[in-house]
This record gives sequence, structure tokens and C-alpha cells, in this order.
Amino acid sequence: MGMVRQLGQTGRHAFAVIFTLAIALPLSPLKAEDWIAMAQEHEIVLEEFSFDTGETLPAITMHALTLGEPRRDSDGEIENAVMLLHGTGGDATSLLRPRFGDRMFGPGQPLDITEHFVISPSNLGHGDSSKPSDGLRTDFPRYDYDDMVRAQHRMLTEGFGINRLEMILGTSMGCMHSFVWGPTYPDFVKRYVPLACNAVEIAGRNRLFRQIMIDGFRNDPAYNDGNYSDPADLTTGQAIRRDILLTAGSNPYRLAAELPTRGSVEEYYANAARNFANNPVDANDTIYQFDASRNYNPASRLHEISAPVLWINSADDFINPPGLGNPAALASTMPNARFVLIPPSAQSYGHGTHSRPEFWMDELLRFLEKNP
Repeated sequence: MGMVRQLGQTGRHAFAVIFTLAIALPLSPLKAEDWIAMAQEHEIVLEEFSFDTGETLPAITMHALTLGEPRRDSDGEIENAVMLLHGTGGDATSLLRPRFGDRMFGPGQPLDITEHFVISPSNLGHGDSSKPSDGLRTDFPRYDYDDMVRAQHRMLTEGFGINRLEMILGTSMGCMHSFVWGPTYPDFVKRYVPLACNAVEIAGRNRLFRQIMIDGFRNDPAYNDGNYSDPADLTTGQAIRRDILLTAGSNPYRLAAELPTRGSVEEYYANAARNFANNPVDANDTIYQFDASRNYNPASRLHEISAPVLWINSADDFINPPGLGNPAALASTMPNARFVLIPPSAQSYGHGTHSRPEFWMDELLRFLEKNP
């Protein structure tokens, strides 16, 4: 059984920059809503949680932020719930930031919070949900994406009493979770909008940079088998993470336009390095987060997803470059899916285009109109 505790409104502004250059570039318009401060905060305890490794914990906690209010149908079922799923290393605040929310949550917008009950969880291993750094360190069960999706499902059903979602919109890791959700809970979600991912095994360069980051922490002299006292002491691991994220999250066209000289690149990198140094991540949490994709490979089950799907990738995405894994062909195996590839430009944000609705809003509006 699940236990939910509503914690009230939150003013949390957690620092989370994953696969995006937002760390050194403007984050939002000058006039922006503080959706995070508006949100209601929830803590949901899921008792006797079982992992695919065979391990169990007496309980895990799922943290979530919500906007809007649940609306019930004539049978008493919540009928207006939408779930947002963040990327690797993110948290419940990731898709409530102005660059996303100001185009999605306002009056008449796709997720107008006067009409929708928007749920944004910190996924297992992330944010204020249960994770290794809570105390178990490397004794925390080695979760994978199936475990994370199971935690999301239990959070919804046991914590919020939701048995049907109007939509899942997921970015990066959350995009991949959509392709796990579909075959696992086939009648639960009415529509899917997966943004910036692939639906094949995490291998090749994608797995390579994850393994480089994982080993960068594990091989850091201060790691001490996960029993370090301060994450900031792992300077080698933190630097490797920084450099991978700055590279993997970048758009070469934007960088060429905004950093046209050697001097501008050096200044940019120095500023980014200071920002990363001032915000070190927990090494064990990060290792687990990037390792969680190890069993992901939903391609053979995509045909089981009968719900409408709008799958959008970006051509300037370092992590999911055009043609790799042939997402257009994979989309064709789903009965009601459309794949869209956003062309590269100096205006887009590489992998981070997933959280910039201005680049895919027209496609989303057409999708929602066709699949009300």
C-alpha cells in the first residue's frame, strides 16, 4: 500500500542541468511565471518495494510536484491527470521551469492548469525521492528503468488514486520511460509525447559516455568504494561529468554562432567549470542514474503500444543523432505513432531542445487536436 503526504507549496529551486547548455546561457524570458513556487509538494511512501534484481526495501519514497487540481468523472475517477517525466539527473522541478512551463501551463495552453492536473515526480534515484545518498550508498538496490516505471505506476495508483492518465510527456530518460510504460501498462495512458530518445538498447557511443562518467567517479582516488565524505572531493569524477555533459548537451550550430572565437570558447568553458564546481553532484546517485539504462531495449515490444504517440527528436542531438537506431522505422511498428525530426539550426538546443516547446509546439497542437 502507498501512503501520501501533501507538503504544501514549495519554493524549492534545485540546481539541475542535464544534457543542456542552460548552465551558461539565459534560462528563461525576463517575464516568467514561478511554476515551482506555485506547485503543491507531495511525499508518497511505497511500502515493500521489489526490484528486478530480487532485492526489496521496506519502503521507498517518491517525491512529486503538482499543478492544478484533480477533476473526477461520474464514477469518481480522476480524469484530467498528466504526468511529466524528466531526464537523467533531473528532478520534479526540471519541467516546471519557465522555459517549459511558460508555454505549456498558462490559460489556453496545452497543459492549462485550470483544466489539467499536472504531476511531475522526482523519479526513483533522483531529487527528493529515495536514492543511494539517503544513507544506503552502494547498498541501495541497483535499480533499472523497469523499477523506475513501476515506482511511477505505484505512486499514481496508491498515492494519488489515479487509474488513467490523459498523457505522459517525457524528455530524454522520461522519453525512454514512455516506451517502457506502453507495453507494461497498456490501458493506462491515453497519449504519449516522448521527446529526445531512442527505443533501442543503450549501446555504442551512448553507452560509452555513460560508462566513462560512471568509471570517472568509481576510479576517482577519493571515491573509496562509495564511502566518500564529501562529493566535492571527487574532483576527477566531477570534471569528467562536466566535460561529458557540456559536449553531449551541446548544439554545434548554436555554439559556432555564439562562440565564434577561441577566446569566447575559453571564457565560456571557464564560466561553466566554475558553475559545475559550485554545484557538485553525489557520485553514487550519478552512477546509479546513468547505469539504470543498462537493460533498456523496448524495440521488440513497441507494436504493443496502441495509444497515439508523438515522438520528436532533434537532428542536432549528440546523444540521438539522425538515423541512429532508425526511429522512423521503429515508430512505424506502432499502430498510431508519428515520428518528427526537428532540423538543426543555430537557434535550437541540441538534446536540450526537448524542453523548449517553441520548437515542437505546432506538432503538439496538431497531435492533441487529432487525438482529443
